[in-house]
Amino acid sequence: METKDLKRVASQVRRDIVRMVHAVNSGHPGGSLGCTDFVTALYFEAMDHRPNPFKMDGKGEDVFFLSNGHLSALWYSVLAHSGYFSVSELATFRKINTRLQGHPATEEGLPGVRIASGSLGQGLSVGIGVALAKKRDGDKHLVFTLHGDGELQEGQMWEAAMFASANKIDNLIMTIDLNGRQIDGDTKDVLSLGDVNAKMEAFGWSVLEMDGNNMESVVKGLAKAKGQARNGKPVCIIMKTEMGFGVDFMMGSHQWHGVAPNDAQLADALSQLEETLGDY
Repeated sequence: METKDLKRVASQVRRDIVRMVHAVNSGHPGGSLGCTDFVTALYFEAMDHRPNPFKMDGKGEDVFFLSNGHLSALWYSVLAHSGYFSVSELATFRKINTRLQGHPATEEGLPGVRIASGSLGQGLSVGIGVALAKKRDGDKHLVFTLHGDGELQEGQMWEAAMFASANKIDNLIMTIDLNGRQIDGDTKDVLSLGDVNAKMEAFGWSVLEMDGNNMESVVKGLAKAKGQARNGKPVCIIMKTEMGFGVDFMMGSHQWHGVAPNDAQLADALSQLEETLGDY
């Protein structure tokens, strides 16, 4: 897909996000808006995946795991627009008996979701397991994972990172959303992460950077990461974003991590985001 078309999809996804969390006065718009360009480019450009029929085992296709599962509104929107389920189902987000739970879950059988996520720190371990299975099965496809930077404060992340490099899991591309925010404040104030690039390199990963709020940079970054895969090292993308990107009053603060806009704020947000594919 051309970059201009990816931007059009991303604009609609951002509209979906703010409308979904507003409708139930619940959800996590900040990180979702910040990572929209990445997940859009991943599904509409970078990954080789098959929405229909959806196969839980992911054999013969690239697979993605959203470790920071609180970004569910973003993922659901992209999955719907990618053809995994009807876009109209987005209207059920976080409602009783919905398949679109607040954090992704598998019990409801939502196509596209292979693990329950949102308990931070676990997604990389799962991704490594699937990547290892693909290598042993002779499956040449890739495994992608997305993580928040606050998630790096979980010890399991570093155990997994060490295992991946030691076992040359080089069909794995991990992306870290380095927005400097988490639910309680800035990461530097809660628990400083230090030099993430240097740490990942020290753990034996191939590391590259990209601007996660610039679609051209995202497309090029994902292509570069895919080019570095299968070279004996797992790949880590350090993706710099701004929480709440695309909606001016949500940017620059951690306060929109898990707060829904009110009616006036929704109208303001939608005025800044072009409707490109039609609202559900």
